[in-house]
Amino acid sequence: MTIKAHAKINTFLKITGHQNGYHTLLSRFVKVPHLYDTISFVPAKCDDFTIEGCGDVPIEYNTIYKVYVAIKEQLNQCIINDFFKYHKVVVQKNIPSGAGLGGGSSDAGAFMRLFNEVCKLGIDTPTLAQIGSKVGADIPFFVYNYDSANVSGFGEIVKEFKEETFEIELYTPNIHCDTPLVYKTFKQKLFDGIKPTVFKGWEKLSTKEILSKVDAIEANDLYRASLIAYPQLKEVAKEGWYFSGSGSTFFKIK
Repeated sequence: MTIKAHAKINTFLKITGHQNGYHTLLSRFVKVPHLYDTISFVPAKCDDFTIEGCGDVPIEYNTIYKVYVAIKEQLNQCIINDFFKYHKVVVQKNIPSGAGLGGGSSDAGAFMRLFNEVCKLGIDTPTLAQIGSKVGADIPFFVYNYDSANVSGFGEIVKEFKEETFEIELYTPNIHCDTPLVYKTFKQKLFDGIKPTVFKGWEKLSTKEILSKVDAIEANDLYRASLIAYPQLKEVAKEGWYFSGSGSTFFKIK
């Protein structure tokens, strides 16, 4: 009872607006084949829902626990409580946090898929993604588990995008980027300057087509905000590399 929770990169990310206190976006999410955490259900007698392998993160802040609670609220089935009396969740972490790679969201999405399968909950994928969206904006992509997808709205609209595969090289400096701070910086410093016409039609183009036309700043609206919030990123940035999500990982494709 083990599943892989792959990292993602945003090959492009454009902010499209701001509603109800949250930014809306259009982005291409791409699964990273060679980087993943693993989520396992391991037999163990547990008094409460138990997660191991996530460091010192209090359980109430853990995305896996949050989606577990959300599923319980959706179904209210006794089997849920019974299963985790006799199994613990063990996470083997490989995806760095604060790196724009979706580690916590990927863990949550993979947990939801494994839980749904192992316990035969019978939740269809769109409903599972909708439950996940209440916990985190990136989770629906990981629930759908596409190799590549256009993601829009608040992150809840996920449409598979078929494109040729490519190799992904990652470079993650020792800088932890706080996503809420990056988005707050964008809203305060850069939001008034967004021009949706600049990226019109990008959702129809392949990743290679888009990145052949734009540099890292143009590809990802959050890169400029991250540079303001974390000026030290300028010292580690590499020419020709792009920036994933709110950072701090840089990537290039082949």
